[in-house]
Parts: sequence; C-alpha cells; structure tokens
Amino acid sequence: MAAHWVSFLQHDRRRSGHTVRAYVATAHRLIDFLERHRGGPIEPGDLVEITAPDLRAFVAQRRTDGLGAASAARELSGVRAFLKYAAERSGETPSLPRVRAPRRPRTLPRPAAPADAVSLAEDAAEAASQPWIGARDLAVLLLLYGAGLRVAEALSLTGRDLPLGATLRVTGKRSKTRIVPVMPVVREAIEDYVRQCPWPVASDAPLFVGARGGPLNPDLVRRSVAAARRRLGLPESLTPHALRHSFATHLLARGADLRALQELLGHASLSSTQIYTAVDAARLLDVYRHAHPRA
Repeated sequence: MAAHWVSFLQHDRRRSGHTVRAYVATAHRLIDFLERHRGGPIEPGDLVEITAPDLRAFVAQRRTDGLGAASAARELSGVRAFLKYAAERSGETPSLPRVRAPRRPRTLPRPAAPADAVSLAEDAAEAASQPWIGARDLAVLLLLYGAGLRVAEALSLTGRDLPLGATLRVTGKRSKTRIVPVMPVVREAIEDYVRQCPWPVASDAPLFVGARGGPLNPDLVRRSVAAARRRLGLPESLTPHALRHSFATHLLARGADLRALQELLGHASLSSTQIYTAVDAARLLDVYRHAHPRA
C-alpha cells in the first residue's frame, strides 16, 4: 500500500518531494502506533475503522515525543489525507473521525533589513570554496530576495529558462506557475554564474549545480546561509526562506497591492498573503515605539 500511496501523492496530487516524504513518514508512524495501541497488526481495511479516540491518542503520543503544536497540526493533516486515501482504495465513502488539531500560535515572519539581506548573499559568495560556487550562491540568494522565490523553486530552474529576460516563469507548489520580474542585478548575477560554471548548462538540466555537476542540494544553500549569518552576527531567524518573507514585506511597505503580491508569491489563497500586512504593521509599531516621545 505504501508504494501506491507514494504514487498517488506524486502523480495524482502533485505534491512536492518534501511533502511526499513527510506524508509517507506520517503514515508509517500512524500504523506503528496503531499496532502498539491495539496490540496486533494493522491491515488496510482496519484503517477505515479508526476512531476519534485512536487519533487523539496518536496525537497525544506525538506531543509527548516533543512535537510542537504547528508540527502536530501538520502531522494530523497528513493522517487525514492518508485515511481518506485508504478509505477510497477500500471502496468506502471517507468518513473521517473529527479530531481538533492543536492550537497553533500565530507567528509573524521576521523580515531582514535590505542591507542585511544583500550582505548575507555577498558574504556567502565570498566565503565559497571556489569563485564559481560563490557566483552560484550569490545568484541563488538574490533570486530568493529579489524575486521572492522559494528555495525549491530556485533550484528547479533549468537551462531552458536561459537567457533571462525581464520576467521569469516559475513553477511553484502543486505545479502552479507564475510570472515574476527579474531585476537587472539578479539577472547579472545569474549570467555571471553561468559564465563561470565549469559544467555545461543543458536545456533539460538544472540551472544550479553542485560541485560535481549534479543538482544542487537545498541543504547546501541552508548551510551556506547559516555560516554567513554567524559570521555577520545576524539573527538565526534569517534563513533562506526569510529572504522570501523579506521580499514580500519590503514590497508591501513600498505600497504594493496585496492581490499583486499574492500573484508574485504564488499563494493559492489571499489569506496566506494577508499575514504580511501584520508584519508591516508590526514594523511601523516598532518604529513608533522607538521614535515617538510619548510611546
């Protein structure tokens, strides 16, 4: 059943590789828990009979293991998807037990100052082991901050996207495509990387490659950012994804329309984009508290 579940997520639901791995791991954890909880092996048909107390016990166990509220809510989302799939494969009408997800504290993204975002990218480039790798890291990080791309989106670009123009077509979550503008400084950084890269950039091959010419591992991007962050004394919240948050927050602060920002970020729902209005309000409040004599 596991192989069918993977295929369903990849081809029918078009989930990202990260989501597929997470959902499959969740399914295995659920089955392992149920076998201990019920004291026997779990067959595919047994999944249709899972009750709300079973799921509450599973979530409670995961919380005991140290899972936070947000992660527990994501785990429960994966469980629901798996149980719905199991019911449909068994020919049953999905009737999922009602279990409330743990309440998640609403946290705001922490944007970086524009100078910090640029300094981070430049420092990561300067510290690279080879000049072409430095050019690559600079190009990737400027794409995150200058175009609001997710790490996975930047690394999914191929030679087919060259030569770059004023805009770039990006494929995001659930294979949704969008058009993002490419600033001259970002375009120049990518062109410089392509000139220096010792590996030929084929039209059907990844644009950004690792030291041996294979696809660039996103963990290398995160490690490069973490090292630069430590050298510059910047907060730990300044991650690669925080550069995307910074892109959105800085555009909104300059008067960008919320609906246009939704399109640039590739959000399926406007509610996902509206969090940035709270980010900007928080920034204004911080300025007020530090500057107003009666704050």
